[in-house]
Amino acid sequence: MPASNFEYYQLLPFIIIGLGIVISVVIEITTKKSEEILPWFSMILFFTVAIYSIVYINNHAVLFGGMVEVGGKPAIFNFIFNIGAMLIVMSSIGYLKKYGSYFGEYYILIQSSVLGMMIMAGSKDILMVFLGLELMSICFYVLAGINRKKSSANEASMKYFLLGSFATGFIVYGIALIYGTAGNTNITYITNNFQTLSSNIIFITGFVLFLIGFSFKIAAFPFHMWVPDVYQGSATTVTGLMSTAGKTAAFSVLIIAMAATFTLNAPNVFKPYFSAIAALSMLFGSIVAISQDNLKRMLAYSSIAHAGYMAIGLAASNTASISGIIFYLAAYTFMNIGAFSVISMIEGEGDSRTNIDSFAGLNAKSPVLAAFMSLFMFALAGIPPLAGFFGKYYVFVGAIEGGLTWLAIVGVISSMISVYFYLRVVVYIYFRESIEEFKPEISVYSLTAVMISGALVLIFGIFPDILLNIINSVVNL
Repeated sequence: MPASNFEYYQLLPFIIIGLGIVISVVIEITTKKSEEILPWFSMILFFTVAIYSIVYINNHAVLFGGMVEVGGKPAIFNFIFNIGAMLIVMSSIGYLKKYGSYFGEYYILIQSSVLGMMIMAGSKDILMVFLGLELMSICFYVLAGINRKKSSANEASMKYFLLGSFATGFIVYGIALIYGTAGNTNITYITNNFQTLSSNIIFITGFVLFLIGFSFKIAAFPFHMWVPDVYQGSATTVTGLMSTAGKTAAFSVLIIAMAATFTLNAPNVFKPYFSAIAALSMLFGSIVAISQDNLKRMLAYSSIAHAGYMAIGLAASNTASISGIIFYLAAYTFMNIGAFSVISMIEGEGDSRTNIDSFAGLNAKSPVLAAFMSLFMFALAGIPPLAGFFGKYYVFVGAIEGGLTWLAIVGVISSMISVYFYLRVVVYIYFRESIEEFKPEISVYSLTAVMISGALVLIFGIFPDILLNIINSVVNL
């Protein structure tokens, strides 16, 4: 097979999603039944790419003159993005009908955002990172305000756009300084010459600006200010996508950026930066989440704390901690999507019933939703033997190996604080009398998404080695 054809074969995940976007646009333009066709088409698209990525995970290669990486770590990230997006599309079918806010571009924007995430995770050039980031971000800005009848959605979209653009400014300026000192935008070149380049103060300044820009994207303290309002104002299913797949894409870039420290054992000059944002994010997110009554806001602050747990791995930056981050991202994606899918079914018109009071006595109204919501809360709290526990465990072990025992201790303290606000939800579900009478609108598709998420949280918790062995086999590639 000629080399160029073989390259296209290895790029199939990108090509499938790209063609899918074009076909989706044609479907939306040409038929009035796009509302029924596009969700199914999107689900098949995402599922195909997810399975392809895992099956061909060992087909590792760098294509197009060192611009794009396929197989290896990007394949695991592609699996997380696509399965996550598939579950969000499932949840969206019932949710959009309930709100009467179906817009054809909704599913096309989700597909485009996933393509942006895949480009970010597979980038071997800083300009490719930027290209993927902008594709994902622009889709998210629109998705945040997709429910345009709602003023809070419009506000969320505008806040996200303004602060996202501000963060992009940091990234672009950082890229300019990195290119100015390295004379190259190729990530492999920068990684191989990291020790020499890191003695240059302008290179370090550029890299710090680059990291600050992505600290906005992962919602780490003190760059978190957009998170609570955007998560609360956006459509619940969109919040589920932004808080999981979007965060995973940003972490994939940070892992690429720190490759020199865990593959070539270069000194981690950014350890103080990541240690500080990890400790502050964990404590701030956990403490402020305690006072939140709105579940979407509570999960927004918990998202800041989870960014802190994962940033521990970047501070330690050894093979064990990087494997831990990737495992954590997979577990967090399914825990959070499951929780947001349950909220989307309980939620009523005009953002009503997103408060914790609405979950009081849920067990009497829907034992199935009550059981799954409790499962996701236990998993997010890090209670064994669920996937959330092993995510934290692997990151903490990596931190101790990297000589950051104090940071692991802060992580444990933060986890203990977080148990309060997660278990509070379970207490309301099972031990409080119902305050308002309503019947949850349980869509078959949304319930299926919740059940798949719950099953994956249990499987990755009871058999963590299934996922961890795959991650360990490719983490140093």
